[in-house]
Amino acid sequence: MLARGIFIGIVLTLALSALAVYVAVIDGWLPAGADGKPGKLETWAAKTSLHVTLRREAPRTANPVASTDANLESGVKLYAANCIVCHGAADKRPSNIALGLYQNAPQLASDGVEDDPQGVTFWKVKHGIRFTGMPGYSQTLTDAQIWTLALFLNRMDKLPPAPQREWEAARNPVATQSPKPDSE
Repeated sequence: MLARGIFIGIVLTLALSALAVYVAVIDGWLPAGADGKPGKLETWAAKTSLHVTLRREAPRTANPVASTDANLESGVKLYAANCIVCHGAADKRPSNIALGLYQNAPQLASDGVEDDPQGVTFWKVKHGIRFTGMPGYSQTLTDAQIWTLALFLNRMDKLPPAPQREWEAARNPVATQSPKPDSE
């Protein structure tokens, strides 16, 4: 009899918890704006899930793209065409799009990913990161292009002269930090 009461108590607790979450969602109690600060539970869940997924799914093989000036320059061009608007250029100035993103996109010229394994960077670029605005490029870039991006990102803080010039010449096509207009 005691076991039955405990079982019913557990089932009721789970049902009431699920109902509370449902009500919170349909009544708009959860922040939906891109400028809202995420809660601790949301942050913990997203980070934990991402780290576990990366440990399980990111390639552990060496990058098949050779570290040559030509490949690094190709990586800069791919970055400029696909990433610069959110993750910034060598000038370290975030675009207006980057400033309005939720979650904030790391500005890779200053918050680089050089210490990340290239397989992790490959996975993030290929699949994107749910709930962050980071798109997956599996439909638009080949694996070789994604590995080329991973190579550039891994070496972006220590580029040889020719790729460094290419990187410094890359410009963000979106306005950067324009002041807000005066209120009327």
